[in-house]
Amino acid sequence: MGLSSLGVPRVPLGSQLLRWSCLALAAACCFAACKKEESASASKPTNAPASSGNPLTAVPDYLGAVSKAQKSSIRTLDTVQVSQAIQLFHEQEERFPSDLKELVSKGYIASIPAAPYGMKYQYDPNSGRAQVVKQ
Repeated sequence: MGLSSLGVPRVPLGSQLLRWSCLALAAACCFAACKKEESASASKPTNAPASSGNPLTAVPDYLGAVSKAQKSSIRTLDTVQVSQAIQLFHEQEERFPSDLKELVSKGYIASIPAAPYGMKYQYDPNSGRAQVVKQ
């Protein structure tokens, strides 16, 4: 007893494959669209590079980063040098210098290093803390 004898119309095999293929294709498109939407809404990481990522601007981006790092390291080294002179002064004189020029006059440091462009030294004689700040 076949399906056609029960009144169920017989569908050719090629037509069934076409239906299932269309259904599978539609489902795949829906899942792909959902996946793209999720990735588009994802936020950028907080440690994203400052460069544009464009190969044409790679050299200027690199040189800018090198220049910025150099300025930062010079500022840090100069501040450390002044801080060490203040510490030595404090240990030997049992007080903090009244100003940074006193470090030079007493021979603890040859000269006060020049602050980077647009910056200046800020010194607190009460705590003996020297730092480089914007002018």
